[in-house]
Amino acid sequence: MQDHRIQPLVAISALRRLLQDPEKTEEVFVILRALTGRSVLNAFKRFKSMPTGQAILNEERDLVAHLDDRDALRALPEGSLGRAYLQFVEREAISAGGLIEASERDLEFVDADFERFANRMRDQHDLWHVLTGYGRDTFGEACLLAFTYAQTNNRGIAFIALAGMFKLSRAIGGSVRSAMWQAYRAGKRASWLPAEDWESRLEQPLEAVREELGITPPERYREVLEALPAAA
Repeated sequence: MQDHRIQPLVAISALRRLLQDPEKTEEVFVILRALTGRSVLNAFKRFKSMPTGQAILNEERDLVAHLDDRDALRALPEGSLGRAYLQFVEREAISAGGLIEASERDLEFVDADFERFANRMRDQHDLWHVLTGYGRDTFGEACLLAFTYAQTNNRGIAFIALAGMFKLSRAIGGSVRSAMWQAYRAGKRASWLPAEDWESRLEQPLEAVREELGITPPERYREVLEALPAAA
C-alpha cells in the first residue's frame, strides 16, 4: 500500500473484468491500488493534522466494530444515522465485513496508523451511501464515486466513476452525466468526511448530521431513477 507508482495497464485490465461482472468487488480495489498514487497518503497527513483524526489514531478505534454491532445500532433512536445505516445494510443484505473481504488482497502496511486510516476510509463507504442518499444500484454507486472523488482526489476513484458514467450514459442517457456532476459538486461543498467522528455521529439524527456536514439531497439522481420505468 506504500507503493505510489501509477499502473494504468493493471487498472485497465481490472476495469474490463469489473465491467464484465460488476459483482467482482475485489477488482475495484485492484484499480484503486493501481491508480491511487499519493492521494491516500496526502489524505492521511490531513487526517493526522486534525484533532479528531489524532484522537481516532490514539484511541486505536475500529469503526467496523461499531457498524457490525447490530444490537447496539438497533438500540439507537429512530431517525438516527445509526438506525438508518442498520436499515440500509439489512435491506441490502450486506455487512461492513464484506468490504474487508473484498479489499484484503496482497496488502502490506508498514505504518499501523496509516493502515488504520486506510481501513477507516474503506469502512465509511456504506455510511456515505446513507448520508448522501445514493443507492447501491449501479447508477447510485457511480454517483457516490463522483462524490467520493471530490472528497479524496483519488484518481483511481475518478477512473472508475468515468468508466461507469460512459457505460451508464449509453444505457440510460445523458442525464447520468448531470446527476454525477451534481454528486461531484456536492462532495466539494460538503465537510471533509474522512475525519468525522462517526462513532459519536451514529446516535445523532440523520437529517441534523446531513445539515451540519453540508450534504445536499441527490435531486438529479432521484429524478433520473423516477424516469427510468417510463423510459423503459
